[in-house]
Amino acid sequence: MAEKLVIIGSGPAGHTAAIYTARAALSPVMFEGFSAGGIPGGQLMTTTEVENYPGFPDGVDGQELMAHMRKQSLRFGTRIFTEDATRVDLSSRPFTVASSAHEVKAESIIVAAGATAKRLNLPGEARLWNHGMSACAVCDGALPVFRNKPLVVIGGGDSACEESHFLTKFASRVYLVHRRGELRASKIMQERVLKDPKIEVIWNSVVEDVLGKTAVEAVRLRHAQTNQTRELPCGGVFYAIGFTPNTAMLAGQVETDKDGYIITKPGSTQTSVPGVFACGDVQDKKYRQAITAAGSGCMAAIDCERFLAESDQAV
Repeated sequence: MAEKLVIIGSGPAGHTAAIYTARAALSPVMFEGFSAGGIPGGQLMTTTEVENYPGFPDGVDGQELMAHMRKQSLRFGTRIFTEDATRVDLSSRPFTVASSAHEVKAESIIVAAGATAKRLNLPGEARLWNHGMSACAVCDGALPVFRNKPLVVIGGGDSACEESHFLTKFASRVYLVHRRGELRASKIMQERVLKDPKIEVIWNSVVEDVLGKTAVEAVRLRHAQTNQTRELPCGGVFYAIGFTPNTAMLAGQVETDKDGYIITKPGSTQTSVPGVFACGDVQDKKYRQAITAAGSGCMAAIDCERFLAESDQAV
């Protein structure tokens, strides 16, 4: 007999969807996956301090926050498989979701698999990630570790320009390192960056390494044309080179945009396949915040419950 619902992903979107659907007696099954740093729980599992999630006035460790969400999902009866969903068949209902160990038939699916920040895999990256390195200025830029220090942003598009501008509120100076001689950002974003006295664009340069034993102290730059290298002292490094939505398991069975983000119907979490819903960063390239992911997880749960009720599958 098919399950009513499978949830793919275990970040704020996935667990919020699980909590809502479990309380609605849909008995969700979750494939929580290993997408973030080899552990389930989404991007927050690699965030040491979260200061902007409501209800935690003193901040909360990202792993602690996700542990609370997971506990709440389990409390209401969510069944969790600590496995990656590697194969999804949407050709007919009930749908099929499979991992290396389980295959589940389900009348509906909520995809909350998130998006993975692109990294450069620099030699010092693994050692210094979350110790002065981040892929989200809006999430982490206001933390005390970054305040009143020179900060480096890597990238050249709109996101890099937006994050550089945002960081000027906290940094003593912002260095935007771009490998080319002109930015790829929109004209208005370029003008904002180039006119800002606190931002210096370092053209035609790449970051070869991030330096520091226990915290970021500098970056090693290489000029793309002359190959000359130099060290630039800084107190933090932010990647702004994009994200990859975790949709490989869907194998093109739902409509996505050119960057791979799942397209949902306006005002809904419904995808191009009836009974398949998407929430969180897998369909959100604009906000990418824990609180917006959780909100969209709630939306997906309600959309799914209504769909199943109309299909005579709900209790």
